[in-house]
Amino acid sequence: MRARTGQNLRSSTRRDGRRRRAVSAAPAMAVGVMTLGVLAPPAASDSAAPAPAPAAAAAGPDAVQRALNTLVRDDGMPAALASVKDRNGRARTYTAGVGDLTTGSKVPRDGQVRIGSNTKAFTAVVVLQLVGEGKIGLDAFVDTYLPGLVRGEGIDGSRITVRQLLQHTSGLPEYGVHLDDDEIRNRYFEPRELLDLALEHPADAEPGKTWGYSNTNYVLAGLIVQKVTGRPLAEEMDRRIIKRIGLRHTYFPAPGEMTLREPHPRGYHRSPADGPLRDFTEMDPSAGWAAGQLISTNSDLNRFFTALLAGRLLPAAQLAEMRTTVPVGTSGLRYGLGLTSRPLSCGGVYWGHGGDIAGYETRGGVTDDGRAANVAVTSIPTDEAAVRHVSEAVDRALCG
Repeated sequence: MRARTGQNLRSSTRRDGRRRRAVSAAPAMAVGVMTLGVLAPPAASDSAAPAPAPAAAAAGPDAVQRALNTLVRDDGMPAALASVKDRNGRARTYTAGVGDLTTGSKVPRDGQVRIGSNTKAFTAVVVLQLVGEGKIGLDAFVDTYLPGLVRGEGIDGSRITVRQLLQHTSGLPEYGVHLDDDEIRNRYFEPRELLDLALEHPADAEPGKTWGYSNTNYVLAGLIVQKVTGRPLAEEMDRRIIKRIGLRHTYFPAPGEMTLREPHPRGYHRSPADGPLRDFTEMDPSAGWAAGQLISTNSDLNRFFTALLAGRLLPAAQLAEMRTTVPVGTSGLRYGLGLTSRPLSCGGVYWGHGGDIAGYETRGGVTDDGRAANVAVTSIPTDEAAVRHVSEAVDRALCG
């Protein structure tokens, strides 16, 4: 899984002299053009990308449909899906393209997709709930909960705080760039394997010195949750979030579970970026774990982020911590504790995360006045125009 930098918070690296792709982030939150899409957050741009279309030019639900049509027609996405909720709670769903390139079947309305790094927001909520319960200290060191586990070249768990993990300011190296898409597709990874892979490499920076997206941070956050609660992370997410707010189509896949349980569009992946689309619907998502393993729908993501911002999942103090952000590049994107804010063309910002995993990309969030929108496409965009068009689709949905 890769963390993105630049437009998509993406990055690329080499391993054994060959360019490798990571499960996390082609355009996800922080990765390069290769994808282990799972691990990346919403795309950010350090370059001067065109601004989203003005809201006035895109008013009304038809603007959302037009944006999805563009993703299919101009950007080569097999399918695009969206769920939009206005201030009054009225919801609409949209689709474009085909759900299966082989059969030409329709795209299921509000179909399930792999949501990649949106999982980080769920993991952060569980951690912050435990902070509110006095079981985790946000500014406590990792060694408080996992003594002696985090050691490596320039890496010391006695100097890295829980806050720095959630905010991506720990300086920990990314493990996803050292995994190949095909390597992870059929292999089950234990969380400790992912951590050990990261610790083979030197720190990217001193703790607290700079922001740098790394899925390793959230693997550690998940391990801390399990140590403190004595329960699997998946059970804690299910009990504390999914069941609590009625996310009927969201789940953490079980070990070895490679399919999606409910109606879904098939997901396709290019590896290399200029290669043909390959069907990646069935895959083992364990390389994402606490950083990117969840499956959900656009409407469930809207429900989750709406409940979160409305204070239904966290006490006020912990929600305020989550919404305290640092800048990411020059695009206006800011990162809090597993939560991002992004400016809207119609004014204000929206809060969410975003994520990629081979086969799927999701982007969206909610505004402080109750609007919500999420957009999913069934292939990770591999060029800047497509990345921009996904962001514009969200902007039109929230500003229309």
